[in-house]
Amino acid sequence: MINYDRRSFFPLKKKINTTDISSLIFQHVLDKKFTNIFEILDLSSLRKLRKNSVIFSNNNLLPSESKNINFLLITDNFKLFKNNTYKNIILVKNLSHVYNLILNAIFIHEDNINDKIKYKSVNDSYLCDQSLIDKSANIGINCVIGRGVIIGKNCIIKNNVVIKNSILGDNVVISDNTTIGSTGFGFNINNMGSKNLSPQLGIVVINDNVHIGSNCTIDRGKIDETIIGQNCMLDNLIHIGHNVIIGKNVCIAAQTGISGSVIIGDNVIIGGQVGMTGHITIGNNVKIAAKSGVTKSIPNNMTVAGFPAVNINEWKRNIIKIKKWK
Repeated sequence: MINYDRRSFFPLKKKINTTDISSLIFQHVLDKKFTNIFEILDLSSLRKLRKNSVIFSNNNLLPSESKNINFLLITDNFKLFKNNTYKNIILVKNLSHVYNLILNAIFIHEDNINDKIKYKSVNDSYLCDQSLIDKSANIGINCVIGRGVIIGKNCIIKNNVVIKNSILGDNVVISDNTTIGSTGFGFNINNMGSKNLSPQLGIVVINDNVHIGSNCTIDRGKIDETIIGQNCMLDNLIHIGHNVIIGKNVCIAAQTGISGSVIIGDNVIIGGQVGMTGHITIGNNVKIAAKSGVTKSIPNNMTVAGFPAVNINEWKRNIIKIKKWK
């Protein structure tokens, strides 16, 4: 897991400590326990706990590695609140509403009207002063490189590319009209609308030797990272949702859509126009035929096809049965 300072991408709006948060959300608080006061500097997930952070949880899963790390746990799970051993915890009525309220108060981000980034024009592209671009990188025409972005050695960024909230390794190629680090599809189905978007405060990490085609969109993580592994090849017109983790040597054909929080192993081949539902795992060495609809996790070394995607031998038998019936 890569280490980075979230504030390089999403600066703190103002200093706020644990008691300030309690006051901010007092109308939504059902109960609370505090043993110490500290300034909130970051955001944590169950996957990675960060110092002086706030973490949101609505299930019985708890963060590990909690020794000597100050964090504030906010939950709407009464059982979790009652049985916890943490020093600082708040029980609230509606976790998703409180999540939005707190993070919009702490961080500056692009879906907030207060986010005003200053750019400089360089060779007909616009680069943020707070980005770090290696001198060997080639930036095309009409590109936008946002705050905190890191671009490694010998990268080729073609025309009309937008890169924000992202870290790129070496020898990465991004083709025309692609957007990296865009806002993920984060909202509450019971409280929709642009004013109620859940802040997406993670980033995108693209490792060495990756090629990404034209007109692709890769959403940043909600809290942690969306990750593209080494030597991956992405065709044109691909969408990768937030929190997706893709392993090494993965090849994805055009018009594929991967929903949020999918984990894809190494050496996977995905045909064109494949659709994947969220929160599933695709094992190593898997092959997915074109136009498949993947609704469940797939174990290592399997080849699947169809909708819903099944073992390709089963899919072939089903096709033969349909032809005989006709």
